[in-house]
Amino acid sequence: MNKPQVPDFLKNIRVVLARPSHPGNIGSAARAMKTMGLTRLYLVEPKVFPSEEANVLASGAVDVLEHATVVSSLTEALSDVTVACALTSRRRELTTPLSTPRETAPELIARAREGEQVALVFGNETFGLSIEEVEMCNRLVTVPGNPDYFSLNLAMAVQVMTYELFSHTGVDVNYLKAEGEAASMAEVESMCGHLDNTLEAIGYYERRNSERLMRRMRALFNRAGVLREEIDILRGFFKQVQRVADGSLPPRDKQGE
Repeated sequence: MNKPQVPDFLKNIRVVLARPSHPGNIGSAARAMKTMGLTRLYLVEPKVFPSEEANVLASGAVDVLEHATVVSSLTEALSDVTVACALTSRRRELTTPLSTPRETAPELIARAREGEQVALVFGNETFGLSIEEVEMCNRLVTVPGNPDYFSLNLAMAVQVMTYELFSHTGVDVNYLKAEGEAASMAEVESMCGHLDNTLEAIGYYERRNSERLMRRMRALFNRAGVLREEIDILRGFFKQVQRVADGSLPPRDKQGE
């Protein structure tokens, strides 16, 4: 199965890092973004950028750093944005409704799909977003966690938020599943007949009810949804057992005896 394509509308979603102080966090955030199909990174007054440390931690997402937009203010980063989400975990005296990434993601994806510009705004690693920066945003989002210990670093927060967005794009993981053709009912029944003959040949039914056992085995294989390749493997195994049972294939001598 061919790999699905990352939806083009994700280009309408940007990640904005306000005043990041550690270049390694910028690189890790870029990696988190690209993993979830986002490529537009805005940096507001980064302390150090560009940086080799950022490139190293970005791993295969150096291209996100190379195309990052560096601006001098959050106002500039949000100039063409219609929906700006401030990511914060601190209690604030604001009337803006507070929601989780999972609650917010469907709206953000819908807006981006319609061509609107959406921003995810993250604050400084130590101090987070200032009250003035939060007030510039029209959505307030908090990642839920342990009330007694909540300590996401910047890249972790970016990863959580971008994952929630990507989970609403409709891109599935079916392309990762092993390929194989399901066995037909007739093939399963034929294999069960082969199993029945094999059990008879090795004397398995001497003290057992063969009909009852085979009913359960048929139910098991029908429920399992076996593949044709798996049927072939099992029948090859049954054939080998029968050859040993009738003497046409003597069992191998044990090593050392």
